[in-house]
Amino acid sequence: MDNAPVLKVAINVPLSRLFDYLPPAGASCPPPGTRVRVPFGRQRQIGLVVAHARGSDVPQGRMRHVLEVLDDTPLLRDEDLWLIGFTSDYYHHPVGEVAAAAVPALLRQGRPLNPLLRHAAATDAARGVDIEALAKRAPRQAELLEWLLDAGGNGIDVETLAEQMPAWRRSFRALAGKALVTEFEMRADDPEPLRRREAVTGPQLNRDQQAALDEMRAAAGFQVSILDGVTGSGKTEVYLRLISETIAAGRQVLVLVPEIGLTPQLVARLQDRLGVEPVLLHSGLSDLERLRSWRQARNGDAKLVVGTRSAVFTPMQNAGLVIVDEEHDQSFKQQEGLRYSARDLAIARAKHLDIPIVLGSATPTLEVLHHCETGNYSHLRLPRRAGTAQPPQVRIVDLGRVASTEGLSEPLAQAITQHLAGSGQVLIYLNRRGFAPTLICAGCGHVAECLRCDSRMTVHAKDRRLRCHHCGSARPLDEHCGECGAIMRPLGEGTQRLEDELVRRYPDRQVMRIDSDSTQRKGAMDEALQRATRGEADILVGTQMLSKGHHFPKLSLVGIVNADQGLFGTDFRSDERLAQSIIQVAGRAGRESRVGEVIIQTAFPAHPFWKHLIEGGYSRVAHDALEERRAANWPPFSRLALLRSAATQRNDAHAFLEVAAGLIAGLSKGRLRIFGPVDAPMARRAGRYRAQLLLQSADRRALHGVLRELRPTLEADPAARKVRWSIDVDPVELF
Repeated sequence: MDNAPVLKVAINVPLSRLFDYLPPAGASCPPPGTRVRVPFGRQRQIGLVVAHARGSDVPQGRMRHVLEVLDDTPLLRDEDLWLIGFTSDYYHHPVGEVAAAAVPALLRQGRPLNPLLRHAAATDAARGVDIEALAKRAPRQAELLEWLLDAGGNGIDVETLAEQMPAWRRSFRALAGKALVTEFEMRADDPEPLRRREAVTGPQLNRDQQAALDEMRAAAGFQVSILDGVTGSGKTEVYLRLISETIAAGRQVLVLVPEIGLTPQLVARLQDRLGVEPVLLHSGLSDLERLRSWRQARNGDAKLVVGTRSAVFTPMQNAGLVIVDEEHDQSFKQQEGLRYSARDLAIARAKHLDIPIVLGSATPTLEVLHHCETGNYSHLRLPRRAGTAQPPQVRIVDLGRVASTEGLSEPLAQAITQHLAGSGQVLIYLNRRGFAPTLICAGCGHVAECLRCDSRMTVHAKDRRLRCHHCGSARPLDEHCGECGAIMRPLGEGTQRLEDELVRRYPDRQVMRIDSDSTQRKGAMDEALQRATRGEADILVGTQMLSKGHHFPKLSLVGIVNADQGLFGTDFRSDERLAQSIIQVAGRAGRESRVGEVIIQTAFPAHPFWKHLIEGGYSRVAHDALEERRAANWPPFSRLALLRSAATQRNDAHAFLEVAAGLIAGLSKGRLRIFGPVDAPMARRAGRYRAQLLLQSADRRALHGVLRELRPTLEADPAARKVRWSIDVDPVELF
């Protein structure tokens, strides 16, 4: 036993260390990448073996044995373990929590890779049942029986069935009493992952697309290529050529998209053009569906994987290409728990695997553009729209000179009428959901505020509720002021209020609102986007969900309401983000043969931002912003890390960061700038007081060196027990 290797095990706990165990008594040593069940204090935990060692700081007599090995063969390969280790090291996050984030929930729970599942199925006797007659007596039984008959002999696993029909069990028992259904266990075998169909030939590439494709083809091994194309320039066509060639060469492709809402259109296009059904990985899947997709990718059966940010950890047997679509999107940055950037991890992974990666965007981040300037990334431009489509005409409406009602100016209203008369589709963009952002007293000016956050409650008129969009709390709508008794009135516009006004103005037109409130039901977003794409909605009203990569053939007018939201932001990224959002949503107009028009409503038409954006496009705004950041030494010309703390008492949140600031000052020896601690911009959220400490350095190694020493020290400090704290490396939000 003295010669037995020590197993270094990652366990899902908030501690920055691996835990040492001995192999199971009388059994062989499980290799790295294998899940094990181990004793941990008085509990049992699922852990991941990440390495073997010859010795340990723990005395031999105190070291405990692994209780059970859960995998016959390693679940993860060396390259997958490398990504887990890199992520933990770069983002200074406990390796056990990173390992847990990298595998599906069922595997974290100790379920086998190919688990036994309970299935419900119809019996042979059920085939003689008159479904219509049954539906008159017991409609739920009839619905369930019809589903099971359609599913065939293997039926439907009960986890999926519970999602489709939550109250299925009662109907099932009634049918089972008639010997019409049965329940049994079977292995969760993979469906056919590559259901081939005849591929559709795409259009001929234009000169710019072909040049970009040729340059990417010429690259051998790792290369970061930025496909910087105006909206409608045909970036997806270039992706399709690269994906097709990679799959034909026997390699796998990973495509990352920022949100679930982008997947339906993209997946349909990939299916049509490649003749291959992609495997999907996103938060809208059930645990079982996610495990199946993950397993298919791991085994190499899935040649094409499409997913949101967490899909960056998906193991692939023979990866050959990574694509990050809309790389600028903030959704690629995880904002809770493990605060990683999927885009940056995708680049690191591609480099480790020595394969190419393509970042696509009409509005690349300044960090990416800086890498292009320095020659680290290849900058490939698509400056023209594909086919005969022309860029939309943009005009500014001065809200100081024209009248507006419920957020709609008269020039915008007139343009809506004209485009509808010409059979065009209209999109009204307002990045603020709800009916109104504020409820205010007409008498004393009192504002309805959240009781748990330093924020105002948003009016949701449909269900007559006030909701906090930060903590999720809700209460009935206040009709009278609690201070003076006067009537409370909504102030400002949200998407619900705009929808009501458009329905009032255009009663004979179909108005559709698409935001996170209207698409909560599973499949609702996909359904709404399909209807919008088919032109079934005349007027679309929505938030940033509608600005990202969607293609609406009939859309000819985009109206941007309250464009000033980001004009005077306190974040140094405000100009960049405002330009990105406007360019992206404006790019939905005039995508095919229709002439597109964009109307921007602003109360500050003389602001230089508008002149630069309209005359010089995104590139002008990006150039100006880069120069400002260079002068101020903000990213990408320096590196940031943000320490956050939250506690029920304000003093505790600050005291913890004071300890951290003292430690950092001693460790950095003047190489880091320390700002704070200060209250967070929203000091109280969800009942907790929040504070933050900002670290800045021109030397990335110096910053990470300090953080590497800092974290274990903070974990052991008594002040850490009173707070929730986190380290955010390369933060995209200072909020």
